[in-house]
Amino acid sequence: MARRLGRILRGFQSLGSLAFMKSELSNLPASVSLKSMVRALPSLFSSNPRDFSLPNSSWGTEMRQLYEHYNSQCEAVTDGGEEQGRLWNRLPSYNRSLKYAAGGVYLSKIIQAKARLFTRNIRDPGAAFEYVIFANKKEQRCVCIFQAGHLLEGPPGNVHGGAIATMIDTVTGTHACVHSGPVMTANLNINYRSPIPLGSTVLIESSLDKKEGRKTLVSCKVTSADGTRLHTEATALFVSIGVSQLMKG
Repeated sequence: MARRLGRILRGFQSLGSLAFMKSELSNLPASVSLKSMVRALPSLFSSNPRDFSLPNSSWGTEMRQLYEHYNSQCEAVTDGGEEQGRLWNRLPSYNRSLKYAAGGVYLSKIIQAKARLFTRNIRDPGAAFEYVIFANKKEQRCVCIFQAGHLLEGPPGNVHGGAIATMIDTVTGTHACVHSGPVMTANLNINYRSPIPLGSTVLIESSLDKKEGRKTLVSCKVTSADGTRLHTEATALFVSIGVSQLMKG
């Protein structure tokens, strides 16, 4: 099956980045039919995936203000007419991790096509996880602006601890990927300090502690939007993995 698909893909070599696709598609499970893969080929080359990190109508005032604060620092800073480096970079966010992989933007259309990223699988804006992540590679920091929707309730009126853990894992894992490439969570240690009210906006700040071989250690804290109230503290250990391991799951 992979050989047959390879012959089809050779016809598209001039479109670029297909070497990555051909090498990875050879590892597809037998349950994936050639027919379904060929049907998905046209969308492989779509250039307009939805970026969930951009503002939408559900964002509250605090979330929008914080977004503007960090997004304004994504522009090049000038000092005496000379262009300086950006302080922060906004990281795009899609509903499949594979869409963010270099050379395989829409490989996710033919590998478990119905799968969706856990934090991006609710169509109703504002119902669950609304967030955007900014990275500052020079300072080895990441900050996430997170607005918790009504579907994330745990204790009455407050966010479920599992949803908070999910966001901490998402932010620290993204931060580790920025510095170390593909990683998997090896350990996540969380201390809950105070509840997060549903509908509120919080900051999730991540700092790189150490890189040691394949290991990346990150610390994290969750605070109120103004930084005056500590909600959660965490440390995380991530281990680097190869692309082939990532694809096989």
